Amino acid sequence: MRFDISIPQLDAGRFDADGVKAYLTRAEELGFTGGWVMEQAIGPTPLLAPLEMLAWAAACTERLRLGVAVLVSTLHDPLQLAAAVTAVDRLSHGRLDVGISGGGGFRKFEAFGVEQGSFVARFTEGLELMKAAWSDEPRITFHGRFRQLDDLPIQPKPVQRPHPPIWFGASAPKSLARAVRHGDGFLGAGSSTTEAFAEHTAIVREELARQVRDPSSFTIGKRVYLTVDDDAQRARERIIDGLRRVYGRMKGIEDVPVSGTPEDVVRGLREVRDAGAKMVLLHPLGTDVAEDREQMERLAAEVLPQL
Repeated sequence: MRFDISIPQLDAGRFDADGVKAYLTRAEELGFTGGWVMEQAIGPTPLLAPLEMLAWAAACTERLRLGVAVLVSTLHDPLQLAAAVTAVDRLSHGRLDVGISGGGGFRKFEAFGVEQGSFVARFTEGLELMKAAWSDEPRITFHGRFRQLDDLPIQPKPVQRPHPPIWFGASAPKSLARAVRHGDGFLGAGSSTTEAFAEHTAIVREELARQVRDPSSFTIGKRVYLTVDDDAQRARERIIDGLRRVYGRMKGIEDVPVSGTPEDVVRGLREVRDAGAKMVLLHPLGTDVAEDREQMERLAAEVLPQL
C-alpha cells in the first residue's frame, strides 16, 4: 500500500514559502511516497497553478515523487502542455506523475476556446500528440483532426521513458476503458465516494482483463479528503468547511470525506483499501500550511501505522 500526501497550494495572501518547504521536507522524512497538487484554472479558490507549483517543489525535495491530478488536458495546448510536463520531469530528475482528464459537460470549455462537442476527440488526439512529442524521435510528423504537423523538431525529452506515468481521472465506463487503453493508472476523484470508487475499480479490472493488460502494470489509487481530530464532530465540520472552499455547494460533496478520531479515519481508509486502492492520496483541506502540517503529522503517527 502506497501513501501519498497533498501539497498545500492555497494562496490567499503572501505565499508561505518557508512553511511549504518545511512541509515538503517533513513529508520526505515521514516516508510519504509522493506529494500531489490539483488544477483549478478558474474558480473562487486561490490555488497556485499545479505544474508551476511542482517545479518549485522539485527544488525543495530529493526523493518525493511529484504529482498533479488532474490536468484537464482538453483545456491546454498539447504541445505547450507536453513541454511543461517535460520541464518539471527534468527539473525533478524524473519524479513526476501526471494525472489527466478530458473534463465533462460541466466544464467551462468556452472560456478556453474549446467547442464542448469535440472535447473527447480533442482529449484523445491531444494525448496522442503529447506522447509523440515525448518520444525518442527528435522530429515528429503528426496528422490528426485538429493538428497537422510535418517534421517538427522537439527537444528536450522527459527523463522518464517513454514518458512520466500517466494517471487518468475518470468515472464513466467509456472513460475508464480509455484509461486502461492509454494510461498507466487510475486515480479516483476525491469528490467521489468510496462506494462509487469501488464501482469504478470493478470496471477498471474488467477492462484490464478485456484489453489483456497486466494488472501489475496499472496502479489504482484514490484521493481521500480527510481530517483527524479527537472530537469527531469538529473533524466533520473542519473537512466540510474545506470541501466548501474548493467545491462550493456541489451536490453530494458532504458524502465523500473520511473524518473523525484516528480510529474513525483508520476505518474509513481501510474501506478505501478494500475497495481496490493500491495508492491513497491523503488530502487534508486546512486553511493554511500549518493546519495541513498538523494533519500530516497526526496521520503519520496515529493512522498509517494501523494500516
